Amino acid sequence: MLRLAVTTLRYRTAAFLAIFVAVLLGGALLSAAGGLLESGLRLNAPPQRLAAAPIVVTGDPAYHPPNGSGAAPFPERPRLDPTLTKKLAGTRGVAQAVPDRSFPAILTTHLTNPDSAGTALAGHGWSSAPLTPYELTTGRAPRTGEIVLDERLTDAAKPGDRLAVTVGGESRTYTLAGIARAQHRVDVPGVFFADSDVPAGVDAIGLFPANGTSPRDLAKRLDLPTGVKAYTGDDRGVAEFQGIATSLPLIIMSGVFGGMVAVVMALVVSATIGLSVRQRRRELALLRASGATPRQVAKMVIAETMLVGLIGLVLGLLCGRIAGTWIFGLLADGGVVPPQLRFDQGPLPFAGAALLTFAVLRVTVGIAAGQAARIRPIQALAEAAVPNVALGRIRIVIGLIFAGATVAIALSTPFMGPANAAAIGGPAGLTGSIAVAILAPLVIQRSLVPRLTRLVEKRGTSGVLAVINLRVRAVQFAAILVPITIATAIAIGNIYSQTTQQKAAVEAFTGNLAADVAVTSTAGGIAPELTAAARSVPGVTTVSELVRSKGWIEEPYDKSHTSDAWPLLGLSGPVYTGKVKKGSLDDLTGETIALPPGTAKKLKVDVGSQIGVRLGDNALVKVKVVALVEGPSGYESLLLPAQLLATHTTTGLPSQLLLKTNGTKLDLPAWPGTTAGGRELLGEGLDTGLGVDAWIGYLLAAIAVAYTAIASVNTIAVAVLDRRREFGLQRLTGSTRREVSRMLTLEGLLIAGLGLAAGLITAAFTVLPIAMATRGWPIPSGSVWVLAGWIAVVLLLVLPTTAITGRIAMRSRPMDALSSPVG
Repeated sequence: MLRLAVTTLRYRTAAFLAIFVAVLLGGALLSAAGGLLESGLRLNAPPQRLAAAPIVVTGDPAYHPPNGSGAAPFPERPRLDPTLTKKLAGTRGVAQAVPDRSFPAILTTHLTNPDSAGTALAGHGWSSAPLTPYELTTGRAPRTGEIVLDERLTDAAKPGDRLAVTVGGESRTYTLAGIARAQHRVDVPGVFFADSDVPAGVDAIGLFPANGTSPRDLAKRLDLPTGVKAYTGDDRGVAEFQGIATSLPLIIMSGVFGGMVAVVMALVVSATIGLSVRQRRRELALLRASGATPRQVAKMVIAETMLVGLIGLVLGLLCGRIAGTWIFGLLADGGVVPPQLRFDQGPLPFAGAALLTFAVLRVTVGIAAGQAARIRPIQALAEAAVPNVALGRIRIVIGLIFAGATVAIALSTPFMGPANAAAIGGPAGLTGSIAVAILAPLVIQRSLVPRLTRLVEKRGTSGVLAVINLRVRAVQFAAILVPITIATAIAIGNIYSQTTQQKAAVEAFTGNLAADVAVTSTAGGIAPELTAAARSVPGVTTVSELVRSKGWIEEPYDKSHTSDAWPLLGLSGPVYTGKVKKGSLDDLTGETIALPPGTAKKLKVDVGSQIGVRLGDNALVKVKVVALVEGPSGYESLLLPAQLLATHTTTGLPSQLLLKTNGTKLDLPAWPGTTAGGRELLGEGLDTGLGVDAWIGYLLAAIAVAYTAIASVNTIAVAVLDRRREFGLQRLTGSTRREVSRMLTLEGLLIAGLGLAAGLITAAFTVLPIAMATRGWPIPSGSVWVLAGWIAVVLLLVLPTTAITGRIAMRSRPMDALSSPVG
């Protein structure tokens, strides 16, 4: 049987090529997902600017809830107590302790490199230069009012030139004292200031052990305050690069991606293998009739399919490294992961991908071979002529279970709130696709309603034959329907879910802010001088600074927000339009806060109570409740004074300035690094953050859709090429090639339309409940051109493939096609 299995491969090239491609792509994508997971767990990011310091001490970049469940990254960089430097310098075994403070600095002068002009760079005190190390190539160390530039930033600039630098939202002129060179790779060039010109605070402390002292041993015995950590080796990258702190987003993303690929691969591979085995019913029946036992037939089918599949799996694993590196690069370019994070893909991702792919392949081919082997020879010969489209009871029950699960998920999603809507409602697309895949022949038969069939049959004999073929070959056409349905459900469901959530969040945020003009800073924040200048502009009636961050209520402990933080909104003027249920926002000054009424009730606090809030930089502040203010359901924020919140952000400054006017045109003063516009700028920063989440979804969905699209093309080619005898017989009975081609086109249009309809219905079980949860009504947001474009993509996949393979199938003479060993 093994020799016979190998012999049959040459006569079923198209079918086995389809299996080969499906397994190859599945194995490659699964190993890539495993690499993303390993990278998220290891978080290897070799240090750059802090590379010379064997030990780096910094604040714990992850928030750990008091109940001990999970962790979340701090949105701001935690600061260290400046006195800690002196304490660590006196520790036995420490030769030197060097503090570092990083802050945004923008070069605006024309003398510097044009590529760096206007770009946010990293400013530091010159005393921190040994942490890299940086060494002077020209000039000297900076004094007050002077700077030293990385040599990559200089163009025509030379020591003694006067350069404009924006720091803290304010443009100042500094004298270039020297030019320095980093002794190894540093992605972000440094701008070094005199220590007296550096903002207060310490971000990190680099420790240099004394001779003979092990950095790891020294790091373990350091006496550090709570919330402060010491890093050595590649772990120092966590201290240097904000955003590498937690592996949770990358772990979740890789898990979702891997799960999506596994489900898609299982459905595609099972459909392809099922089609391949079903096309061979006649020859398998002849084998049975000639004396082969069911076990021998099953063994032959399994052997030939596993041989092709394992070759595809091996090549897929070899391509897994390329696929993983490519996907990781796209994620880094899109800002999803820091570019300094290293992609790690050891043997475990490949082993996991191999085992999962092998399991999917073995189970699917086992089921298909078992069905083929159990059928009686006479029955198989009859079904080869007129295929049986009836489904077994067990299959129908399983399909209905997945369909019921899809409905249950869709019904529960609207009650989950905006924060959890996508996590709860997203799986409905996959469970619905599985239900369609299991019940696909039944879906095709039930979809051919009289109104649709009469419309197609009006196209003449070709239309009549197309409808008959879809009915009697529903099982074969199901293999084409499945990938179209999966791709449509994933693409449409993902895109419209993201656009709906994005618009709902932006509308909820901007809807409670009254402003006619918004000023946004790209220079590290809004300088106090700009706020004062805006208040004196004729026509401006109200000015408010705007600060955004995240935090947690710890005293009393708020269990509703643990790993997911509360949105914090800092204001300094009457621009918030939410309904005040109690108290007054006029009292929102100093160390105060305004809470949503529901949260206050749950925590048993009221106006006048004092609570403890953990801010984004890990600082615990005690604030007095001065108002209870309503916000959009599911999008409530904690309101704080802008000055209080800004102090605990990375930049230390407000990010926007909101202006209310009396309707007259404003003549705003020019300010370096700022952009003034209408209300559309209000959600700019929020939109950017949501855009990263959407970018992740779009990328992963695009990869999964591309996989299913390739599978669709393969399956269509296999299905059409297998019908050589049928086409030959049609041509012998009077049909022309053009008439047969027209029949194939109508079949393609029908199956594409049914696949699109099934996919859209499946996507609706995801999109509509998410829209209900986020916007309050089941109408999604997004351009209709997305849907139109996707329909065009599906048609461009199905129709040309059908036409090309149909022409290939009819290339030989009719009599030759009838005598062909296959088809």
